[in-house]
Amino acid sequence: MVKIFVFLAAGFEETEALAPTDVLRRAGFETVLVSVMGQLAVTGSHGITVMADSLFEETDFSEGIMLVLPGGMPGTRNLEGYSPLISLIDKFAKEGKKLAAICAAPSIFGNMGLLKGKEATCYPGYEDTLKGAEFKKENVVVSGQFVTARGAAVSVEFGLRLLEVLLSRDRAVNMSYKMVYTYPLSW
Repeated sequence: MVKIFVFLAAGFEETEALAPTDVLRRAGFETVLVSVMGQLAVTGSHGITVMADSLFEETDFSEGIMLVLPGGMPGTRNLEGYSPLISLIDKFAKEGKKLAAICAAPSIFGNMGLLKGKEATCYPGYEDTLKGAEFKKENVVVSGQFVTARGAAVSVEFGLRLLEVLLSRDRAVNMSYKMVYTYPLSW
């Protein structure tokens, strides 16, 4: 079975991790919350503790089709400082697999040089970290294998766009109706 992996590090933005996970699981994707902290309980930037499904070092990523990075501080820095994750992102990038990040987390892709020649978005103030990318002031930007988003308020839309990338626009729109997502779709 194909899998999507969402990474948790201390100080992650809770909404940015859980809303896309919820959308993807509703659509039937095995979406795994992975801790990079050496323990399953990970506390987010707003003091909410989430139980991850697995520890990074015990996870088999061979069936992975997408990696998702929530933002938040210091969560983004903690993800970027975890070298096994950086190696995994690099591997997925080279294999042409899907990579997604929201809020400050697109800076990880930018700092790795992965966004050169791509369009991307991020949390306001992080535009300079999208090295080589064309910044777009849009809620969610899809550019090749990359999906980037602005922040917590667009977490559900981010999840729906991930669903669109993985399945189809029709499936994403249908899911938005089921979830009573009434905000005008920007895409």
